[in-house]
Amino acid sequence: MRLTTRTNLALRTLMVCAVNPDTIVRKSDVAERINASENHLAQVVNQLGQVGLIRTLRGRNGGFILARPAREISVGAVFRTFEADLPFMECFTDKSSCPLTGVCRIGPHLRRAVEAFYATLDPLKLSDLVECNDGLEALLDMGDGARKAQLAGCRQAVPALARTA
Repeated sequence: MRLTTRTNLALRTLMVCAVNPDTIVRKSDVAERINASENHLAQVVNQLGQVGLIRTLRGRNGGFILARPAREISVGAVFRTFEADLPFMECFTDKSSCPLTGVCRIGPHLRRAVEAFYATLDPLKLSDLVECNDGLEALLDMGDGARKAQLAGCRQAVPALARTA
């Protein structure tokens, strides 16, 4: 299984917003930090706004910000948002030209596998990816480093998810 560039950009964009929770983030700032094209990012930001993951602000001082706390954003839900319309295999569509469609037995197994993939990511929250992650903060922080004090206690507290990875 391979994720689309849009899913990758969506997760990176949300991570920038989560590292900078009180900052209105601009598309150009995100593009620079995550090494992405502003044109591709514009489409992703638009979709993130449409599904209510970010709140967009228009105007000269516009940009976007998380629509809700990072601890409430499921990584599985983000992946589903960007991947759900893309069939895993041709036979998962109504327009399949595969001559085996209807008699092949792999389809139900692959559907379960794809659902298991998403189900594994559902309990993972955006906050699990960014909290107590000094390296990520160093790359994505757009402020003056004021949040460093907030992370001071993180050095001892390593999230359980990080230990199992």
